[in-house]
Amino acid sequence: MKNFTTYLFVMFMAMFWVFRIIVAFCYNLGIDFISVPMDFNYEIVLLFLTFVAMILVIKRSMLGAIIYLIGYGLYFGTGMYNVVMKINAGATLTDYTEFMFCLIGVLLPLAIFFDLLLDRNRKAHPKDKKTDWFYKNKEFDRKLDERADKNQYRIS
Repeated sequence: MKNFTTYLFVMFMAMFWVFRIIVAFCYNLGIDFISVPMDFNYEIVLLFLTFVAMILVIKRSMLGAIIYLIGYGLYFGTGMYNVVMKINAGATLTDYTEFMFCLIGVLLPLAIFFDLLLDRNRKAHPKDKKTDWFYKNKEFDRKLDERADKNQYRIS
């Protein structure tokens, strides 16, 4: 994890994961909270899957981003569709908050996926600021001419 954006995305990923743990915990205890899980069993499976995906994203593996995108896309994508259909019929404040959480649940994995996708090119073609200014710059190429020192000194 060398990029600042990756640090931020993993932080948001962890914060949203902790938030979903709190939502599931409050739902299980019967406490009223801002949000409720759409499917409690799938939510528990998704929490464990998110932990694995978070470790893989920290290790810069595309598999982690794909797992995270598919899991959250299926869960929050269908939830967003259901909430939008409810909003069309008649909306309450809880419907809008559920829509906001579903939107976060869809956009965050997309952002992580594209961050890792763009980073694959950076991994394949790394840049080293210490040497690239010299080796990748045409104006610093050495050209030998007749005055070039050939280092053929004799000591007699």
